[in-house]
Amino acid sequence: MIYWWLILGVLIVSFGLTIGLRRYALARSIIDIPNARSSHSVPTPRGGGVAIVVAFLLVLPFITWWQLLPLQVLIAIWWAGALVALVGFLDDHGHIAARWRLLGHFTAAAWALFWLGGLPVITAFGTSLDLGWAGGCFAAVYLVWMLNLYNFMDGIDGIASVEAICACLGACLIYWLGGFEGLFWLPLLLAMAVSGFLFWNFPPARIFMGDAGSGFLGLVLGVISIQAAWVSSQLLWAWLILLGVFIVDSTFTLLRRLLRGDRVYEAHRSHAYQFAARRFGKHLTVTLTVAALNLFWLLPIALAVVLLNWDGAWGVVLAYAPLIIIAIKFKAGSVEGNH
Repeated sequence: MIYWWLILGVLIVSFGLTIGLRRYALARSIIDIPNARSSHSVPTPRGGGVAIVVAFLLVLPFITWWQLLPLQVLIAIWWAGALVALVGFLDDHGHIAARWRLLGHFTAAAWALFWLGGLPVITAFGTSLDLGWAGGCFAAVYLVWMLNLYNFMDGIDGIASVEAICACLGACLIYWLGGFEGLFWLPLLLAMAVSGFLFWNFPPARIFMGDAGSGFLGLVLGVISIQAAWVSSQLLWAWLILLGVFIVDSTFTLLRRLLRGDRVYEAHRSHAYQFAARRFGKHLTVTLTVAALNLFWLLPIALAVVLLNWDGAWGVVLAYAPLIIIAIKFKAGSVEGNH
């Protein structure tokens, strides 16, 4: 029973910390002022994602003590997540050059992978792939991309929180039905930490997540997916499916901007979800659509991959196909004035 009180405690801590962080941001003028590249029109305090970071990291030693989380996973997530959150926090308060941010990101990724044991053997299209050291390098790039894409996709009210909650609770359902209860607690507690913040971030947002929260979420979700891969390759594919909305939109947008020769490290608002928010005139419509895609399209496919033993790689292809069509329809990555 104490475990469930712990879950409620994470929710309450996140909720309360967000209130304090909003007051802190207002007092210190840590405000997002709308500009030509913004998707919002009202000056809004930012940095509330620190509440997610603190609430989640505080609870991990307790569940490790109760033998619900392996010590090496605690070490991997705690220090890698804290480093990414610190880099994001400093960037929220000023500006850190892209090269130094990336150095911090890759350091955190390498640390996490060292404690997780790298990337396990992955089964794709019926073939087992043991990539060895190359797999470790690929996994590091994957983690760094996950934390950055989460930052890129945190551009309208509630979307990053809703995506994390849907993916985490979807994974919890898969773990429960698939007999992987030992993996249950990390995504559940992360979902609770995000839920406490979402109350203040739901459209219309009263505080933004900021780089500290979005980068932390992206990294932790990536680490949890690799942790799951060590238990079953199918679980990694399930995570990639559950996070499909963010992965497809951000990756499609990045590739299109790269091919056009844009400076991809500069702020922009050319993701599909940003075009959609401008077309519909409100953030709530897009955020709820993302939740619906997660619940009614991606979750059933992820469940089939794990419970019915579908080929995970083909499951990703099936899951991503309509998401790519949506990205094309909303001109993801195109010049903003062309939509």
